[in-house]
Amino acid sequence: MLEAFKAGGDFHSRTAMNMYQHVRDAVEEKKVLLEWYPQPGQDKPPVPLLKDAFGAERRKAKMLNFSIAYGKTAVGLSQDWNVEVREARDTLKIWHRDRKEVSAWQKKQKALALKKCEVYTLLGRSRQFPNMTHAGPGQKGHVERAAINAPVQVHDEVILEGPTESAEEAKAIVVECMSKPFYGTNILKVDLAVDAKYAKSWYAAK
Repeated sequence: MLEAFKAGGDFHSRTAMNMYQHVRDAVEEKKVLLEWYPQPGQDKPPVPLLKDAFGAERRKAKMLNFSIAYGKTAVGLSQDWNVEVREARDTLKIWHRDRKEVSAWQKKQKALALKKCEVYTLLGRSRQFPNMTHAGPGQKGHVERAAINAPVQVHDEVILEGPTESAEEAKAIVVECMSKPFYGTNILKVDLAVDAKYAKSWYAAK
């Protein structure tokens, strides 16, 4: 997963390519493009983009990328996709196949919540849970999902208002703070890319 983040580009398309062999085959045979960066004079890619040719696979990959980070189970995914739990479970296995580090981390978080009744964010803040010794399956499942969710909650968009004359200076400060959110540093193994704009309205900035 670190390699995918470092590669940048369309992360969800890259996930779909790694999950589905027929999608990977299409990319390797140059029938579709994983990404496309137009050059002067080009108005469309020479072959379809993966996100257009395999929209269903990419949507499922995108949903998995977000859902797994927040602890969603095969039961929840089966309801989202309106499929059998077995199919959702099989899809989860495909996603985890090349991401064993994610499975290991989730297992660690669940064990921590059950043993110590709390988990921690990267900055050491704790999320506490009730003792689960006599909890039923439903309550235990809720705590396990929360144990995965709590450390990874991220707000990926911030809207700020201020005077026009200092917009450029403010943008630079915001980018610096968001790319180095841990007391002025980035302790993660990947860079935190920040896309910032300023405009007269939210609509104009989109």
